[in-house]
Amino acid sequence: MQSARAKLTLIRGDGDDGVSFTLAGQEHLAGRGDCAISFPEDPFLSPIHANFIYANNQLIVRDENSLNGVYVRISSTTELVHGSMVLVGEQVLSVDPAGQPDDVADREGTYYSASMVRPATLEIRQNLRGGLIGWVHRVEGDVVTIGRENNDINFPDDPFISGRHAELRIAGGMLSVTDLGSRNGTFVRVHDERVLKHGDYVFLGQQLLRVEIV
Repeated sequence: MQSARAKLTLIRGDGDDGVSFTLAGQEHLAGRGDCAISFPEDPFLSPIHANFIYANNQLIVRDENSLNGVYVRISSTTELVHGSMVLVGEQVLSVDPAGQPDDVADREGTYYSASMVRPATLEIRQNLRGGLIGWVHRVEGDVVTIGRENNDINFPDDPFISGRHAELRIAGGMLSVTDLGSRNGTFVRVHDERVLKHGDYVFLGQQLLRVEIV
């Protein structure tokens, strides 16, 4: 055991602080199961979901191959890798450069016929509970705004999305996301692990945790 260098504070549904978890060891597992940081009633957490680790005098969160992932709130424009998942309000969105189908015939020389493929640079997919894909939004421009109204993509019935919430951009082949001053923030899914800073917010399952580093 060592002196605590950080703690995680649960943010309750009303926005007030809830229970705090002191990170006094080297590793601190979190999940639905028998963990140091446990939320047994959260069905969207894997039994062992994430690990909070000290390494090189930094606090790191690592995804332990969880089903639903670990999300960290962004504080500035953040680069995305292909297939990145972005959490905006209650919407889980996958973001990719738009591909073009191979217009080739089958073995009998017949071409597949359906709706025409329009030129596009970005493809945003809505991920639904249960693993289904909702709508797929393909856009030709380099910038896509997301919010509750008057955006390229709107979610008028999502109470956790601001009027203008976030912006997706592709430039020089690089994808990025920017929060537009939203009230509840924009979160990006962690690939493998990520260094945490004081004041960061981490989303696991249905649990929102604030990072406080001494």
